[in-house]
Amino acid sequence: MPSVAMSEGAPAPIGLGTKLVLAGTSCMCGQSVANPMDVMKIRLQIQGLAVAEGAQPKYTGMLSGLGTIVREEGVAGLYKGIKPALLREGSYSALRMGLYEPIKELLGATDPANTPLWLKICAGGSAGALGGAIANPADLIKVRMQGDLATPGQAPRYPGLFAAFRMIAAEEGVANGLYRGVGPTASRGMLLTAAQLPAYDHIKHTLINIDVLPEGKPLHFVSSFAAGFIAVGVTNPVDVVKTRIMNQQVCPETKVGLTYKSPIDCLAKVVRSEGVAGLYRGFWPSWLRLGPHTVVTFLVMEQLRALVGMRAI
Repeated sequence: MPSVAMSEGAPAPIGLGTKLVLAGTSCMCGQSVANPMDVMKIRLQIQGLAVAEGAQPKYTGMLSGLGTIVREEGVAGLYKGIKPALLREGSYSALRMGLYEPIKELLGATDPANTPLWLKICAGGSAGALGGAIANPADLIKVRMQGDLATPGQAPRYPGLFAAFRMIAAEEGVANGLYRGVGPTASRGMLLTAAQLPAYDHIKHTLINIDVLPEGKPLHFVSSFAAGFIAVGVTNPVDVVKTRIMNQQVCPETKVGLTYKSPIDCLAKVVRSEGVAGLYRGFWPSWLRLGPHTVVTFLVMEQLRALVGMRAI
């Protein structure tokens, strides 16, 4: 992408709708790069339950797992769930990223270069929880489609994105189906955004303030790389719980999960059967997914903001 000079002085007034569109577009670009590692992360997190019950692991590592997926499902297997993943980014991530600055300003932020870290964390957590709760159906369908082990020639769990919406709503309902796992999803959104956006924001302005790097792409890269690593460390345990709950089989009569009754029940069972390390299953695929996703997202977002006359984050 060609370099765009960052806007100086007072920014042009930009509406909330534009901020949400820019955020959603940036995150969709990030997801397009990161989807293969997202699929691998989901498969490793789901596999943990089977291994705990005595089954042999199908995926023995990250690189070998990617090879297994390509061998059995083709390259298209790495892009399973891309449609709901992009829908999720265009809804959930648009809200959590696009609402961060408006909420930060509501909490009293007036100077982006000297805003307290605690205020940034509060703004990020609020935006992330709201986005996660609203967009839970897209996240649920993404997890299920990416976790689908159907190989070419086998019928997939869901034939398509909109069919998945219809089938889940009809078979499991809205509250117990499409909004299954909304608690862990909102919690993960809260933790992710409270870690990722404030980390990027704070690291970036700290580097500017101490004259290490000026505003520009190198600064955006360094800040987003660090923010991605911090975000994975904070969110991986919640991500494991969310993935297990969303992907478990459900009793047709009661609509209750057959393995986990609640997020706390899931957390306890994972720790009891797999140890604390079980909460960090898929950490490196998560990092290789969220790291590039974060870098691409912020690089694209900063350029788009400059194009429409907004100041840098």
